[in-house]
Amino acid sequence: MAGASPSPDAPASPVPAPLLERPADLKLFLRTLPALPGVYRMKDASGTVLYVGKARDLGKRVRSYFRRNLPSPRTAQMISRVVEIDTTTVGSEAEALLLENNLIKTLKPRFNILFRDDKTYPFLKLSAHPFPQISYYRGGTDRRSQFFGPYPSAFAVREGIQLLQKIFHLRTCEDSYFANRSRPCLLHQIRRCSAPCVGLIDEEHYRRDVNAAITFLKGGHKEILEEMEAEMQQAAGELRFEEAAVLRDRISALSRVQHQQSMEVNADTDADIIAIEQADGHVCLNLAMVRGGRHLGDKAHFPTQVGEVDQDTLASVLDAFLTQHYAGATIPGVIICAQKPQDPEMLDMLRAQAGHPVAWVQDPRASRRRWLMQAHTNAKIALTRHLAIDGSQLRRTQDLLDVLGLSLDPASLRVECFDISHTMGEATQASCVVYENNRMTPGQYRRFNIQGIEPGDDYAAMRQVLLRRYGKWAEKPDGPQPEEEARKRSDAARMPDIVLVDGGKGQISSAREVFESLGLDIGLLVGVAKGEGRKVGLETLVFADGREPLVLGGESPALMLVAQIRDEAHRFAITGMRARRAKARRVSRLEEVDGVGPRRRQRLLSRFGGLRGIMAASVEDLASVEGISLPLAESIYQQLHHSGDMR
Repeated sequence: MAGASPSPDAPASPVPAPLLERPADLKLFLRTLPALPGVYRMKDASGTVLYVGKARDLGKRVRSYFRRNLPSPRTAQMISRVVEIDTTTVGSEAEALLLENNLIKTLKPRFNILFRDDKTYPFLKLSAHPFPQISYYRGGTDRRSQFFGPYPSAFAVREGIQLLQKIFHLRTCEDSYFANRSRPCLLHQIRRCSAPCVGLIDEEHYRRDVNAAITFLKGGHKEILEEMEAEMQQAAGELRFEEAAVLRDRISALSRVQHQQSMEVNADTDADIIAIEQADGHVCLNLAMVRGGRHLGDKAHFPTQVGEVDQDTLASVLDAFLTQHYAGATIPGVIICAQKPQDPEMLDMLRAQAGHPVAWVQDPRASRRRWLMQAHTNAKIALTRHLAIDGSQLRRTQDLLDVLGLSLDPASLRVECFDISHTMGEATQASCVVYENNRMTPGQYRRFNIQGIEPGDDYAAMRQVLLRRYGKWAEKPDGPQPEEEARKRSDAARMPDIVLVDGGKGQISSAREVFESLGLDIGLLVGVAKGEGRKVGLETLVFADGREPLVLGGESPALMLVAQIRDEAHRFAITGMRARRAKARRVSRLEEVDGVGPRRRQRLLSRFGGLRGIMAASVEDLASVEGISLPLAESIYQQLHHSGDMR
């Protein structure tokens, strides 16, 4: 490591010269770097991380930045600001890839190209159950259930579930619902489920349908069709015409699906197709996914912090995507892309992480060439749409800056908006949404549970949320801070340029009190007072610093942007409030029952699927739950049915 981070308590010292102006120190440092895999972090004079990178050989990679002729002006600009380089060695190339991705997402370095964090891609899940359930799943996988994917979007997963319902009649209901059915549900009546919950199909025949669905998901369309056709002929020959008709309908549905979705006949290929397009200084990377020969859809990504777009930039975009997308994700056996990664070690790292061979196809043939051409076409369409939306947002942002008299770059404007939501004072929750880089940034949204106030007191709720959100800035010490302190403040990387409050004079007065007590600029505060009948376009902007209220009119681009941000804050607050209220109502009634602790409460909920199922259960049903005796079951029944209506 070259140097140490300055302590906030240390006396002020001159800003150290960049490493390039200290050749003796630089040569000594470069000689000490190990020839091991790891991650390096380049920092400026204030200790801010400028760039995070990985390497199979740390010494070789870091030394390559200090050649006389750097290939990229962007790299040269970064190196001219570097004062300090930290390194971390790891056990393998795959670990380096994962660590680099985590640091990029945590630190968001200025010179790294960033892709929006989509958490994880969704899967289609078949549960570990005698009658497996098909469901949408997002998160870490385990060995008990079977997972298929990943899919590029939630829509693609749900479309896949609908197909399996139509063709194989697999159940989608939760296990608790499945265990307590007494008659078939609507899905059975519309021929989307074979109703194993009430014994209309036995385990052997249901398992056969599950195995056929698994074969289908793995690309074995031809085998399934042949098997179904043989079964249909046999059923017809044995005069089981109703069963033959069901198989005929399944064959027809499967044939349509194969025609519409199969990208390669009778293939079991798993592949990712990556297409990169650029226009007007913007870049779109489109990822298409093929699993089992079936096209699962594609997803367009628009990286940030790209800078000037040229061929080197496009190669850097590809490397950044591979690092951030495949860290901890499933890596297919084939990646198709018209260009190769810029980093010569990237493919080795992907193979090490995947644990199997990964083929990079740069010049595909036959059907694979059609896949790549289609991916490029979709990338161009997505980029055109993005530019149109981005241009509209840019105009709205610039108009808002003009209206408020702010001289800022529209791309640098940061707006935070607050809203309060509750039902008759119950489950009060505040939301904070963020608008930055000309778009809403959901990754920075926050919810605050409001406590210790009089129910329904919106002004007190607003004071509490603003104190909690901005109190840290009033306490912020001067001077550079260690990385640990910077990470603690990562939820609010900097003070916003505008703080929107959903409300009029009362809410703005509450907000002003908080800002004055914290010593913050009250000129940032803007209230959005609803117009007559709460009609959009009649809002009035109210200011905390004494400026006259503004009525912009329904055609104002600035008001359209304000309304967009305000409505998003309201949506985010009300969904959180409803979830909190539902959770409180669902649990609170059981918590009031004497003799039922957390363990028994969990067993009851697992057995009956929720409070409504418990309410519908008889004393004998309650007593069948482990840990609940007959007298306790009678007591539970009496308390639930004679202590008021179910909330």
